[in-house]
Amino acid sequence: MSESSGPRGTAVPSKRLSRLWHLGRATGDLAAGIGVKGLVDLARSRNSDQPARIQLSPDRTRRFTDRLARMRGAVMKMGQLMSMDGSDVFTAETAEIMSALRDSAEPMPMSQLVQVLEGEYGHDWNRRFKRFEFTPIAAASIGQVHRAETQDGRHLALKIQFPGVRESIDSDIDNLAFLGRSLGMAPKGVDIAPFLDEARRQLHREADYAAEAEALERYRTLIGDDPDLVIPSVHQDLTTHNILAMDFAEGVSIDRLSGPDYRRAERDHAAESLMRLTLRELFEFGLVQTDPNFGNYLYDASSGRITLLDFGATKPVSPELVERFRNLARSTIDGDREGMRAACVAIGYVGEDDPREHVDTMLDLLQMAAEPLRHPGQYDFATSDLFERVYRNGRAMFHSGVFSTAPAPETLFLHRKFMGSFMLSRRLRARVNLAEMAETFI
Repeated sequence: MSESSGPRGTAVPSKRLSRLWHLGRATGDLAAGIGVKGLVDLARSRNSDQPARIQLSPDRTRRFTDRLARMRGAVMKMGQLMSMDGSDVFTAETAEIMSALRDSAEPMPMSQLVQVLEGEYGHDWNRRFKRFEFTPIAAASIGQVHRAETQDGRHLALKIQFPGVRESIDSDIDNLAFLGRSLGMAPKGVDIAPFLDEARRQLHREADYAAEAEALERYRTLIGDDPDLVIPSVHQDLTTHNILAMDFAEGVSIDRLSGPDYRRAERDHAAESLMRLTLRELFEFGLVQTDPNFGNYLYDASSGRITLLDFGATKPVSPELVERFRNLARSTIDGDREGMRAACVAIGYVGEDDPREHVDTMLDLLQMAAEPLRHPGQYDFATSDLFERVYRNGRAMFHSGVFSTAPAPETLFLHRKFMGSFMLSRRLRARVNLAEMAETFI
């Protein structure tokens, strides 16, 4: 066994009022850091063509991220999504600090860690291991990861769930809905309740590690012997609803490739591999890992391969919805506006009787977003301002309240994956031939 001093963490707050208090404090830190002028600028930007940029001092940013990191759970998931490409909303300094949310939740106290291990493996849990590192190698929104070696020599990563996180999901979603309504974050005319319910279901799936183990094994079968991607094996004898035992994988978070230690060819190849995977997930597998957190991809420079982690957010997509997205993609690439409209009606982006000018606004936005799919040869994400253009036009449309319908809630997580893949290519400043790649699947 490794030394038992372990990390000094804080217990996860589990009561709804307690979590609402922490969330309110985090929101207060954010608002205080932005200041009155910043809040006014943000309000004005909702009706402007120019997005406001949030400027926070390093101290305010750390207070905000530290509080979310202490809460863990669904609230931290929100913060992670905000941090994925924060450079477009936050200043560079603020975005850099917020990026810590991707893999630096505060660990649980030793007493809680031992409580989980005893509850899942029994009081003699330590007899199963030749070596167990009490200091976690990673801590995220739902659990933390420990390195261990079994008595029979297997080198494992054990993902151990924070106590109380599963029970706090419903209260977190309710609190986020409350704050969203209070701050006027919901677009006019759109009922966000179905989307929050879908988020609630998704987070409950993510908190069931036995279900994640099944999803991981299914995904390994679909990937097969891929030369660029690696899926860890599950060790069922040590996997429970609260602990997931997997092969230990070497590597660094994929966004580290944006640094000076890696070559352009490595960045391009990594982005190409994960973009192709995104297309395969939807159009070939009908099974999508919907959490594009950069920390879920580990790059091993020695082999050039990417290890895929965290399959709690894996979601099947119905063949009918897959075909609707295929029709939309094909029509968009071909410039077939009527085909695009029919696909948008089928998905729920527009209503059958929506005014033509409103429909045209949606079609224009989709054609803009599909620019990498229509670009001949390699699309250079490093020089593209596509994100800003889509963000500016999409936000104006989102808040306009002119549409009579909304897509099925499960599309929310598909959008999350598409956006995450785009953000990663942008972060890596990669060049990807998406047009050629799409021909295989669309």
